[in-house]
Amino acid sequence: MNFSGFKLLRVLLLWLLLCGASVQAAQVAVSTPAAKAPASKPQQAAKSSSKPAKAVPPPKPVLAPPAGNLVIIGGGLRADNAEVWQRIVQLAGGKGARIGVFGSASINPEQSAQNTINKLNQYGAQAFFIPLGVTLPNSDYRKAAEDPEVVAAIHSATGIYFTGGDQARITRALVRPDGKHTAALDAVWDVYRDGGVIAGSSAGAAIMSTTMFYDAKSTLEMLKQGVTEGNEISAGLGFIGDDVFVDQHLLVRGRFARMIPVMLKKGYQIGLGIDENTAMVVNAKRDVEIIGYSGALLLDLSAAITDRGIKGFNISNATISYLDRGDKFNLVTREFTPSPDKADNKLDPNQPETREPVFTNDILGNNAVLDLMVNLIDNAQQEAIGIAFGNPRDAYPDIGFEFRFSKTINSVGYSSTEVEAYSVLKLRMDVRPIQLQAPLYRYR
Repeated sequence: MNFSGFKLLRVLLLWLLLCGASVQAAQVAVSTPAAKAPASKPQQAAKSSSKPAKAVPPPKPVLAPPAGNLVIIGGGLRADNAEVWQRIVQLAGGKGARIGVFGSASINPEQSAQNTINKLNQYGAQAFFIPLGVTLPNSDYRKAAEDPEVVAAIHSATGIYFTGGDQARITRALVRPDGKHTAALDAVWDVYRDGGVIAGSSAGAAIMSTTMFYDAKSTLEMLKQGVTEGNEISAGLGFIGDDVFVDQHLLVRGRFARMIPVMLKKGYQIGLGIDENTAMVVNAKRDVEIIGYSGALLLDLSAAITDRGIKGFNISNATISYLDRGDKFNLVTREFTPSPDKADNKLDPNQPETREPVFTNDILGNNAVLDLMVNLIDNAQQEAIGIAFGNPRDAYPDIGFEFRFSKTINSVGYSSTEVEAYSVLKLRMDVRPIQLQAPLYRYR
């Protein structure tokens, strides 16, 4: 190749290099707006997505266990029962304690509440009326339960008292139709959680567990026909927790037996039934102390069984105890502490007081079950029997029940050194249906 040809080749190569640079510059210029494309891709993806992103819900608040106390009264609380009245005032803060009184269970809420207010004030409180009730004249109880003034009045209290009457009126006034708490009920719980006392008598005691009697039949009829939700039982307010069933007027009205079908149906292992003019004080550690005139029955169904082969209500291996005034029982540890006057007087099973057979033909009568338990625990006999049957004109007059009480190696009794009073622990109880002869009796 001559010099002129070589020069021509160099010119050609230079021209190709210049063309390549121009193309690269053009590509850079074209790619510059494309650099913004990634910013538009999320928008395109959002348009093509069929489900919007979900926000992470805030964590639910953890509610501390209640720091307050319960005073659960079995009804019939007399004005001169200073031990119970004074304990309520003391737990609410002592002299001058503000105690809000709900008369909601009564047909006349204001009058019922005022009677209780007068008694509380006699023992040093500054009690006041909470104007909330389904039967309260000239008042819309639904609005009252959400009224900020009513809620503020409840929050100002260090104690709450529910009077007797119909417990269904209490829950109707304090629970919304959808089952949620009203603002007033939330305020009551706030008082309890903050260390205040919640007291209730009769109907006011029935609401303490998560299940309560609603439109209850007689004890015998419930044993024969069972219990159904919305009829014999409904939801309570649950202050004592969801693991303990509460009943009232217990010994006087022979109601211990009606607790059993409810406990079986709802899965309760522990039931507490408190007698009239008597109270159970339950503290934050779940210690139960009996104060007042009489005592309470403790039912433990944790080891109980039913026989499906037997037609009709039956239960075996239930445990029944009687807690007398001054006795204590812890719902968590299940430990029993006798009252001071019984602590050093545990009954010796090898030296029983009596040896006579123990039997009653009306185990559901006034105090009948307590009399039977006391007569058995200090007796050479190992078991006792009580019978329950109804009026010959009742439904199913030929059906009755046998209640068999037995001592086991765990059965213990204590006797007071000051008065004729006993504590009876851990008797076995078996209940089964029996067929009665009709007619039950004839004239001679």
